[in-house]
Amino acid sequence: MNLTFKLKAYLELTKFEHSIFALPFALSSVVILEKGFPDLEKIFWIIIALISARTAGMAFNRFFDLPFDRLNPRTQSWASVRGIVKPIEILILAIISSMLFMFSAYKLNKLAFYLSPIVIIILIVYPLGKRFTYFVHLILGVVYFLIPIAVSIALEGKIETSMIYLGLAMAFWVSGFDILYALQDVNFDKKIGLYSIPAKFGIKKSLIISRIFHIITFIFLILTGIKANLGYIYFIGLLILSIFLYYEHSLIKPDNLSKINKAFFTVNGLVSIIFFVIVLLDIFIKL
Repeated sequence: MNLTFKLKAYLELTKFEHSIFALPFALSSVVILEKGFPDLEKIFWIIIALISARTAGMAFNRFFDLPFDRLNPRTQSWASVRGIVKPIEILILAIISSMLFMFSAYKLNKLAFYLSPIVIIILIVYPLGKRFTYFVHLILGVVYFLIPIAVSIALEGKIETSMIYLGLAMAFWVSGFDILYALQDVNFDKKIGLYSIPAKFGIKKSLIISRIFHIITFIFLILTGIKANLGYIYFIGLLILSIFLYYEHSLIKPDNLSKINKAFFTVNGLVSIIFFVIVLLDIFIKL
């Protein structure tokens, strides 16, 4: 097995390209707090912390979910299920990524380092959550809630109120689309005894819950702009963002889930990038 093939398997395992979901939001937090960009070293360690934490989370997810992924027709082609990446390799990747995340936090400041184990614990609890709670999606939401909080601690040594609002927006955003993603496995989850909002409430009600979560996201993004004293460009941009969220939900029908991947991967990636762009425009045009 050549190195390129193995590396491709690892990238597929961790869905590395999906870092685009969280990274623009994290950088938006940086720009809002600093009213611009801090020095490159801080940005570098924030990015490394984010990518390493996400890689650790995905690796823990694949490791703990392996018994179920082997049974699920949707996941049987994955590298972890096919044995291309061994379970011990997945665990080692999770541990190394966790250590890199904690080192990145240390390079930012001591408070970030002391709090970093909390993030690792939540990353471990999330894949286990589907074994005991229907609201497992909110555990993932907590992870995303902590991103702007962590950025605030890293840059300011304290938690700014605007970052709490942005964290709550991110929490409901990711929880909402995690519900949409879980629709693919609703029948499997019921059969095997796993917990999720779709498994508990069914497809129609789950779509409504996801929409409510994204309305809440929009409300907290407005509060973020007010508290951070952002300008008219930001609020006009939020209207554009709301169109994309509406489009995302229009793609998924109770009787037709074929466009879930387009809604989950393409549109959500665009949402995070658009948010970052409107924050940049608002901050730098005012300057």
